[in-house]
This record gives sequence, structure tokens and C-alpha cells, in this order.
Amino acid sequence: MQKIKGPAIFLAQFMGDEAPFNDLPSLCHWAANLGYKGIQLPTSPKLIDLSKAANSQSYCDEITAIVADAGLVITELSTHLQGQLVAVHPAYDEMFDGFAPEAFRKNPEARTEWAIDQLKCAAKASKRLGLKAHVTFSGALLWHTFYPWPQRPPGLVELGFEELANRWLPILEAFDAAGVDVCYELHPGEDLHDGASFERFLEAVNNHPRANILYDPSHFVLQQLDYLAFIDIYHERIKAFHVKDAEFNPSGRSGVYGGYQSWQDRPGRFRSLGDGQINFNAIFSKLTQYGFTGWAVLEWECCIKHPEDGAKEGAIFIDQHIINPTEKAFDDFAAVATDNNANKRLLGLK
Repeated sequence: MQKIKGPAIFLAQFMGDEAPFNDLPSLCHWAANLGYKGIQLPTSPKLIDLSKAANSQSYCDEITAIVADAGLVITELSTHLQGQLVAVHPAYDEMFDGFAPEAFRKNPEARTEWAIDQLKCAAKASKRLGLKAHVTFSGALLWHTFYPWPQRPPGLVELGFEELANRWLPILEAFDAAGVDVCYELHPGEDLHDGASFERFLEAVNNHPRANILYDPSHFVLQQLDYLAFIDIYHERIKAFHVKDAEFNPSGRSGVYGGYQSWQDRPGRFRSLGDGQINFNAIFSKLTQYGFTGWAVLEWECCIKHPEDGAKEGAIFIDQHIINPTEKAFDDFAAVATDNNANKRLLGLK
């Protein structure tokens, strides 16, 4: 067993126009002062030029130096927004267009090409930065059919995953060449949103070794999926970890689907660490037991608590949950010396 690294923090929810949230150096020093040891870095132009990072080692060294100056390391790069744009159903074109630069808006084909190129740049940049994992979304062609009414015609799901795989396979190959794992955050709104959909995708990409999972239990609480059993099933593919809390309080008026209500009024909602229902003692125990070697990264999302309070409390929460694995068995004190002949005698064998 190995010790999980952390605490780290995903910077996406904290970026802003005012100091200390308006540039990378300030964000890093803010995070370090709260007790974080790593940052998960969104590939926003405000923080990093992804194309430049893909092609310039000196630029990546500059980014690394900025982070190191605050006493931090980069845990992973994130391309959640670009990954979303790898596959977008036309019904969502206008809603997701804002994720792309203005030059690629209202042009779905150009937007998809840009997104795929961004992911390939992220593979090269991750290698230059010395990273081993990358976090992203899968995008979605089938999400509008997640509830089977009207009936899905035969072959629709298979075709959807075949096309999704065709778009992602060149990206996975680019990450394989870079020696970096792609970790999909299984998230409602993505075609990869639970274990069953991940398995479909894995089959479509021929069990590609770089197709892995960003484990975030909050999304499973909102789907009413067993987030502990998930670790037992998929631990070999879990290569990244978002520590995010959630709660699910169904009522006589609303359940999993939320009734188009705001986050505060939905039965399923994200909470700051320690304010929700997730059993993080069990999660950290299972991940440690299975030898997870990655980072425990706070992703703060809460519809009630102030983000700066959530960030401050999150560093302490994660640090207190990281387990220092034992190097010996608790009953070693009772061990006795033996040999094969003695073992045979104990079994009644000659």
C-alpha cells in the first residue's frame, strides 16, 4: 500500500477577476497559504497557454517554476471544457458554444477539430510538465436519450459509442505516446457518466490502457449509485480523485431528476467537504487498500457555503483523511518462526 498524495485543489471554481484569483502566481500562493501541496490546473488561457506548453519546454519550465515558487506542484492539467466539445449533440450547440474561442463558434465541425487538437496539445504539455495523469470530460452524443422514452431504436447506443470512440482513439494514442493516462470524470451530461457507460466506451476503444477514470463520488450520490462498490469494481482504472461532497434528500415532490429546480432546491446537491453525506473515511480506506497513488484533489462546489471557507476547510479535511499505510501486520507480535516441515505437521501431513 502507498500513501495518497495531498491535499491538492482544483483551481477552476476559484478563478476570477480580482486578486488573488486573477493570475496563476497569486492563486498558487493563496492555495499554499491554506495548506495545499498541489494544484489541478485548468487549461484556461488566463492561467496557461496550452498550445505554447505543448511546443515549448522552456515555457513549461516557467509554469513549473511559478507553481514551485509557492511550494506547490501541478497534479494534473484539466481540459473539462475542451473534452466536452469533442462530442456535442446539435441540441446543445448554442449552450456549449461559449466553451470555445469565438473563432470556432457557430461552426460545430471546426469546434470539434479545435477541441481534439486541444486534447492532443494537453498530452504533449502534460509530458513536458512531467505529469502522469490528465482529467477531462468525454462529451456526449447520446445524453438527450438517457431516459428511454421514446424507445431508443436498435443500434442507436452502439453507433453513438462507436462514433465517440472514433473521436477519442487518436487522442488516447497521443496520450499513450506521451505516457499519460486520460481520466474521464464520470458526470451527468456526458456519455460517460457511470460504470456501465464507461464499460461501453472501454469496449469501443478496445480496452485502451490510457482510458481511465477520475473518481468523484459526488456525482454518484446524485445518481444514487453505490460509490464504494464502484471502487471495488473499477479501482484498476481509477487514476485521479476529486474529493467533493454531496447529499441526496428526496421528497414527495422531487427526486433524482430535480424538477428543473435550482441547486439549493434540488434533492441532490453538492456540498462543501464534511457538510454532505459521503463516507470519506471509507473512500480513503478503499483507495489506500487498492494502492491508489494519485492526488486527493478538492473540487469545491457548494450551493450554500462561501467558496473561500470551503477551500480553507477542505485542505484540513483532506489532510485528516489521508491514511499513512501500515508497514506491518497488527498481529506480528504473535508471529512464530516456522518452516515447510512444520507447516506439514500442522496440517497433519507427512
